[in-house]
Amino acid sequence: MIKIFQSAAELKKRENEQDLEEKRQAVLKIINRVRKEGDKALFELTKQFDKVDIENLKVGQEQLNHEDDDSEFAQALKDAYNRIYKFHQKQLKESWFYTQEDGTILGQKITPLDRIGIYVPGGTAAYPSSVLMNAVPAQVAGVKEIVMATPPNKDGDINPNVLLAAKILGIKEIYLVGGAQAIAALAYGTETIKPVDKIVGPGNIYVALAKREVFGQVGIDMIAGPSEITIIADKYANSKFIAADLLSQAEHDTMASSVLITDSLEQAKKVQEELEKQLQLLPRKEIAKASIEQFGGIITVNSLEQAFEEANKIAPEHLELLIENPFEWLPKVKHAGAIFLGSNSSEPVGDYFAGPNHVLPTSGTARFSSPLNVDDFMKKSSIISYSREALTKNGKKIITLAENEGLDAHASAVKVRLEEE
Repeated sequence: MIKIFQSAAELKKRENEQDLEEKRQAVLKIINRVRKEGDKALFELTKQFDKVDIENLKVGQEQLNHEDDDSEFAQALKDAYNRIYKFHQKQLKESWFYTQEDGTILGQKITPLDRIGIYVPGGTAAYPSSVLMNAVPAQVAGVKEIVMATPPNKDGDINPNVLLAAKILGIKEIYLVGGAQAIAALAYGTETIKPVDKIVGPGNIYVALAKREVFGQVGIDMIAGPSEITIIADKYANSKFIAADLLSQAEHDTMASSVLITDSLEQAKKVQEELEKQLQLLPRKEIAKASIEQFGGIITVNSLEQAFEEANKIAPEHLELLIENPFEWLPKVKHAGAIFLGSNSSEPVGDYFAGPNHVLPTSGTARFSSPLNVDDFMKKSSIISYSREALTKNGKKIITLAENEGLDAHASAVKVRLEEE
């Protein structure tokens, strides 16, 4: 049964850095092997970890050119794609310039990345919706080369639903490789796989650690942890809705965190009972049960004001406001990846269909980071075109600043210009 607490500080924490060191060392060995051995390492590691022999790393064009799927699932995926694309189009920024009175031109040039890699998990975590969420903002940004890496299934082939998502997106460069070895291949390249500029996409702890290790060689989206949801609910909220939404995250992973914060002890007890009922109906009930018992919790507070204070301490990936007049309380939210307002805005609406990105900061990183967005696939370059008038007017100040820092060559670069007729 889910436990009742008095504050967020009482919730159980996940693995610490010391617990992860053994996994990190295993990841480093894989990365170094891929760097040295290239494709050979990828074939052997795929056999070792995925228990399958593959003949080719790259998915063949005949699969990508297969006739369109017109199933109900395919239509839903296409509709989701259109909504996600439309939302991300509104994030698009353009280069800008302005001219000062002295003729100086300043500005910012925005350029899309050249080539990005999307990692797509395999097995039970093969989510075509994540393919859309990772690729669409890159497409909107104008990235020309989008490649995908995903582990082969037990038949040595690509998951058909992941393939369908790739076809909807028009991704034609797909590699059958997973785990830390896929991240290493995307970062450093092999005989078959050309390296990318940035790697995005979810994965297990080994994938997350590999992304951390290659950061600097390439960009990454984030170090994603297990999924999270925090719900703030008052006494008027529907306890069935609350329980269902808590379980929507708990079924992801035994490490997932599902937390309710309420100012009503009666509501807390109703949700406890409802969780027990709904758990029995879930195919993944063992996973959800372990998640709820280990990392879930109900926090009871004296007021909604206090509820928001506790939620901001957690800084959750997903935050639902199942309270009266949720928009009035929205300014109280300081830290959250995505915010869902009202009883009809359940977390899966955002996960699949509404349009905003479901790649969100986890493990409290919503304190300083944002959902995956178009800006993540663009670079900003500063533009400086200084006029002679501006240099004459401000040159001595620049020289003073440079000399103060002991950088005489910096100062000289301005002096020689001021001395020139």
